[in-house]
Amino acid sequence: MRLTILASDSPPHRGGAGGGVLAAALILLTLSTQAQTRDSAEYTLRVAAKKTINNSTIDGKAGFSEYKNYPTRAVATLQGFTPATIKLSKYGGRLDKHTKATGFFRVEKINGRWWAVDPDGYYYLHNAPNAVSYGASERNKKALKEKFGDVAGWMTGTRKFLFANGFNGAGAWSVTKEIQAENAKADQPLAYTVNLDWMSGYGSKRGGTYVQPGHKGYPNDAIFAFDPGFEDFVNERAKELAQNKKDKNLFGYFSDNEMPLLRKNLDGYLKLPVTEPGYVAAKKWADERSITLETITDQNRQDFLAFTAERYFSIVAKAMKKYDPNHMYLGCRFHGAQRYYPELMRVAGKYLDAVSINYYNNWTPEKTWVRDWEVFAGKPFIVTEWYVKGEDAPGLANTAGAGWVVKTQADRGLFYQNFTLGLLESKNCVGWHWFKYLDNDPTLVGAEPSNTNANKGIVNNNLDPYQPMLDKMRELNLQVYHLADFFDQR
Repeated sequence: MRLTILASDSPPHRGGAGGGVLAAALILLTLSTQAQTRDSAEYTLRVAAKKTINNSTIDGKAGFSEYKNYPTRAVATLQGFTPATIKLSKYGGRLDKHTKATGFFRVEKINGRWWAVDPDGYYYLHNAPNAVSYGASERNKKALKEKFGDVAGWMTGTRKFLFANGFNGAGAWSVTKEIQAENAKADQPLAYTVNLDWMSGYGSKRGGTYVQPGHKGYPNDAIFAFDPGFEDFVNERAKELAQNKKDKNLFGYFSDNEMPLLRKNLDGYLKLPVTEPGYVAAKKWADERSITLETITDQNRQDFLAFTAERYFSIVAKAMKKYDPNHMYLGCRFHGAQRYYPELMRVAGKYLDAVSINYYNNWTPEKTWVRDWEVFAGKPFIVTEWYVKGEDAPGLANTAGAGWVVKTQADRGLFYQNFTLGLLESKNCVGWHWFKYLDNDPTLVGAEPSNTNANKGIVNNNLDPYQPMLDKMRELNLQVYHLADFFDQR
């Protein structure tokens, strides 16, 4: 929707406090008008897309919205942008900007923009596909043998392929051991991440959890943060992190994925069996505030969500930093409505180095929220899942998974450019992880329900790249740092 702003032709009042307020208002009005004019000149492309409505169904059925043309911005439509080359460090950081080196990845806010910093102290943005893996289906294995010979050959070829296309790392669910082995001999190591899955791991041991598309389910959406056994479990599992303490190539840890930290949690905990530690903790919290199930307010729900998050993040962060103080804690991959919960962001910001967000259902990043996440958390964010599926991928029905569907691979590439430009423009994003490296394979028996038949990959199940999309990805990826400077100068 376009807004028309009408300004008065009368000259501003020059005297008194009222004149200062009016002058400030006129400046804001001018800037707003300029931004709208610029958007009109840059969002000139239109890409037809439809949104997945009910997704990840096991029976292969899904609902979609009607196709609609979405205003889209690309590198080529940016007003005043001229591509340039910036030399890179071995990690993929920019050699022209340097700050304190600690020997490990970290984040820092410098001159109004958040940056990751590589181990050698160069400004860095983490750009990676998720699930960098050779696949488990028969045709995946056949393609690997024909194209690369063996897993080590695939890993070397894939590392070079990623760097050649402007990526510099591997996101969640990647083959950690193979990446570590490759990094040990590589001149350009991949910065990788590790999923610890501590709450879901505890849930599997404890019992009571169940499979949901994309993540684990909990009774009444109540995680086991108040179980005494959870803290013991985390402290024991955290000992394993000591083996990574000196690895310069580890970007950071995720403690879990898409947990149900929700505003309805107080109701859910109070409806658990009375013997459950979660019920006991919620009942005590509610009784201290004279709250019952019948009198709960929205403010109560927000306060209890913050209380639960405090319990979870404090336990995890303490154990993590005890055994590996050198690497970043990237959170638990918020999803859905969680990105709209200031109370959750505030607590997360106390314990995380960067807030991880699986960011679906928006064609363009929401300018208000990509600003406010940093305001609430006091930390940068990293987008840890997002993608779009193409209808021109042979043999893939695209009924599994969330997000958008477009008509061609070139349109997938335009979506990538449009979205990442918004992340760069925010100045608060230190990286993004595309979901994912390899397409879903419908021939694979026993696949997780949200990953059965969708065109999510940058390569297909024969390990061939989707070149029209990849061309657009590479065009932007190779300009990431120059684009950051471009937006900083606006």
